[in-house]
Amino acid sequence: MATAAVLTARDVPTMLNYFKALDNEPPHRYVEPPEGKPASNIGRDPHPALVHDVRGREAEFSLDKNGFQYVHWPSVEKDFTDDEVIKEKYYPEVERILKEVAGAKRVFIFDHTIRRNPESDINRSDPKNRGPAESVHIDQAYWASVERVKYHLPEDAARLLQSRVRIINVWRPIANPVAHKPLALADWRTLHADDLVPIDLVYPHRTGGVYGVNYNPARELAWYYLGGQRPEEVALIKCYDSETDRARLTPHTAFTDKGSPKDAPHRQSIEVRALVFDAE
Repeated sequence: MATAAVLTARDVPTMLNYFKALDNEPPHRYVEPPEGKPASNIGRDPHPALVHDVRGREAEFSLDKNGFQYVHWPSVEKDFTDDEVIKEKYYPEVERILKEVAGAKRVFIFDHTIRRNPESDINRSDPKNRGPAESVHIDQAYWASVERVKYHLPEDAARLLQSRVRIINVWRPIANPVAHKPLALADWRTLHADDLVPIDLVYPHRTGGVYGVNYNPARELAWYYLGGQRPEEVALIKCYDSETDRARLTPHTAFTDKGSPKDAPHRQSIEVRALVFDAE
């Protein structure tokens, strides 16, 4: 009988891209850039990092302690090519994961991103053909997370915001194990609030917010990844928590692994973003 290959943990030296301001204006990124304007005024500030492989000790990491967690959860959906099928078949799976693993009473999924393009996603020129996001970021700013509840669930927002609210991303490889551009996650306990950079996320009819992260040599982040992450190995990434006595968010980024096999398939992944409530 064939057995799954046993993977050995392998830490990876690499370069990670931190926040860099390109002008003196407030940092911003357009979801749909106005004609003649750049998509953002944000650049990259690369610095060396060692990304530690958690393979074999995945259970040591948790959402509330570190800000991220790995879960073994095979999916019935394999292709992830049709948005309506994803919403009909995969979204309910994500809800089950968040209720079972994160203890959610109510889940509201507000979007998902599929990445299949091998090239970097820095310019975001084609939302249907996204590449890896190779800059250290957090998907939601604190204030924008609260506004998301009001935006998506206006009738229930006042009540829901009286109890614990989280935003958790559910990240899964598609089709093949990750070799190129794996996902690095930073331990919340090594993050300092002073290094967070608020960035306006400008939609056509409203403005949200995300965070970039300044590089600080005096207090470097501790970085982790799951080597050879398979489609059945899901990463849960906390992007907001209203509770302040535990991990509240997770810096993350794709990174280059020069030791990955040159002939390995390019990375494909789906990331589903959800509001997670302790109240129904």
